[in-house]
Amino acid sequence: MLAKRIIPCLDVKDGKVVKGVNFLELKDVGDPVACAVEYNRQGADEVVFLDIMASHEGRGTMVDVVRRTAEKVFIPLTVGGGIRTADDFHDLLRAGADKVSVNSAAVVNPSILSEAAYRFGNQCVVIAIDGKRVGTDDDPDSPRYGKSKFHVFTEGGRRDSGLDVVRWARKAESLGAGEILLTSMDTDGTKAGFDLEMLNAVCEAVSIPVIASGGGGSLESFVEVFEETNADAALAASIFHYGEYEVNDVKAALRAAHVPVR
Repeated sequence: MLAKRIIPCLDVKDGKVVKGVNFLELKDVGDPVACAVEYNRQGADEVVFLDIMASHEGRGTMVDVVRRTAEKVFIPLTVGGGIRTADDFHDLLRAGADKVSVNSAAVVNPSILSEAAYRFGNQCVVIAIDGKRVGTDDDPDSPRYGKSKFHVFTEGGRRDSGLDVVRWARKAESLGAGEILLTSMDTDGTKAGFDLEMLNAVCEAVSIPVIASGGGGSLESFVEVFEETNADAALAASIFHYGEYEVNDVKAALRAAHVPVR
């Protein structure tokens, strides 16, 4: 089994790191560069920056923040929010990002995934999927008949695209995405545990790495997500931002449970 990755996520709004519950009630929790430096010190395997208002407000991601962070942090950096074209990938990769995450623009124009993969390699292309339960799958021809149905939401969780999460994950992989950042809107910020049902549905449908996001609130929840799903990494924000645990605390708990970590 490959070593599992622990990834702090920095949701950025107006140049500040913020955190909320179910994508709402956002609170300012610090400077993005300083936060990234601290997580690097704590032993994070990667750091993710998400400019959560960029797509909604029609702005680009803050390249200067990426550049300043890359000068001080020497672990992989993934950046997303407001990505509209393959040229945006180019700008962020030049600024120091290792991977670029795209959500809304890929739903509108899926060819952005294949173009970016062709130009920069699929290892740079992360498809971010914000999923939410919308009922039960009532299609008798569906392999998930009778189970929870999940839709892809875009624009920072504001718009239901109508796309099925599992089908979209499979299509994104076929177009060139090299990794999936799967966030459960139902568990986001709740610290009640990761959405194991949605994770398993996606992990079973694709062969590329899946990052679990949304709900990591205890050491046990991290152990559970790796014992109960095939997720390759777990991403969290609240548990780290508010100082409840450091990254190495999570890794120690995983080692004790015989889950391989770096």
